[in-house]
Amino acid sequence: MGPMQLPLMPPVAPMLAKAVPSLPDGELMFEPKWDGFRSIIFRDGGDVEIGSRNGKPLTRYFPELVEALKANLPPRCVLDGEIIMVGASGDRLDFDTLQQRIHPAASRVRLLADQTPASFVAFDLLALDDEDFTGRPFAERRGALERVLAGSAAPIHLTAATRDRETAGEWFHQFEGAGLDGIVAKPLDGTYLPDKRSMFKIKHERTADCVLAGYRVHTSGPDRVGSLLLGLYDDAGKLANVGVVGAFRCSAARNSSRNFSRW
Repeated sequence: MGPMQLPLMPPVAPMLAKAVPSLPDGELMFEPKWDGFRSIIFRDGGDVEIGSRNGKPLTRYFPELVEALKANLPPRCVLDGEIIMVGASGDRLDFDTLQQRIHPAASRVRLLADQTPASFVAFDLLALDDEDFTGRPFAERRGALERVLAGSAAPIHLTAATRDRETAGEWFHQFEGAGLDGIVAKPLDGTYLPDKRSMFKIKHERTADCVLAGYRVHTSGPDRVGSLLLGLYDDAGKLANVGVVGAFRCSAARNSSRNFSRW
């Protein structure tokens, strides 16, 4: 197999979304916000590459998806979507198990591919055959995506979508129990803009008083905070890790850094 020859070649940075407090009005398409690995899929015949949000390939970690993509996608295309993991119960996403799929040992990768297979949910079409679709409005891209995936089967899926704001509001509450993050709203006339926050996201929010266990400095310099490691005490009084919070605005990161310097 020779090198790929597609209208868009890897790496391609995915289009991003900016957070808003509620479902926006306007000519929009609403979709569930999946909790997984954002991925750009490149297929040229027998060659498939899975690009991550930061441009690094994920292909070697998901051999079962490579074969499924070959079986379900058009021979030459570029798709945007999310790699997800459904938990053992079958009714909730399992991001922790998905993270374990990123392993350096090839033997471990093969074992995990068999024991905890992943799925891919497509939500945008960036190229088909020799045509670059990124300059076309999203409504047209969505229609083309529906056509090319009309015959697809698990573990390759087309994301649900609606133009009805009321339905999207129901999804926002109903899907939380399944481990989804919220709702994404996409302008119907919007073109695909890599690495630009041209969509909207409405996320589930909860507040809690947490124990600050540690922090990492920001990549831009040692005087800024990049992320915080948080914990909570359980009913038995044991401190448990509850995750990491990051993506601070620049001013917030500077203020946090000044607070840390006084501790």
